[in-house]
Amino acid sequence: QVQLVESGGGLVQAGGSLRLSCAASGRTFSVFAMGWFRQAPGKEREFVATIGWNGRTSYYADSVSGRFTISRDNAKNTVYLQMNSLKPEDTAVYYCATRSSSIASRNVNEYSYWGQGTQVTVSS
Repeated sequence: QVQLVESGGGLVQAGGSLRLSCAASGRTFSVFAMGWFRQAPGKEREFVATIGWNGRTSYYADSVSGRFTISRDNAKNTVYLQMNSLKPEDTAVYYCATRSSSIASRNVNEYSYWGQGTQVTVSS
C-alpha cells in the first residue's frame, strides 16, 4: 500500500516562501517519478512540477518556472517543493503523486497514487 503524506502548507504573504514535503512509504521510492499538482476552488487539478527517479530531470508549469524548485532525497523517501516569490494565484491545495514509471511526466492522468493534499494560502 503506497502512502504519500504532504506537509508544510500554510498561510503566507505575497512574496514569501514555503517548502512542501511529501513523505512516501509502501514501495521502493527511489525508482519512481514524483509530481506536484495543485487544485484551486472551482478549478481542475493542474500540473506544477515533476521529477524523475534520480532527480536529474525535472519539468515545471510555466506559471511557476523560475519560482518553484522540485527536489528529492531518495535516502529519506521524500520529495520537496520549494516555493519562492509566492503570489495570491498560487493559493490552492497542493498534492504530491507518484506514478509507476521512473520518467517524469506532466500528465495528471499518469499518476496512480496521491497524497491527501496540503493547503497553501497566499494573501495579497
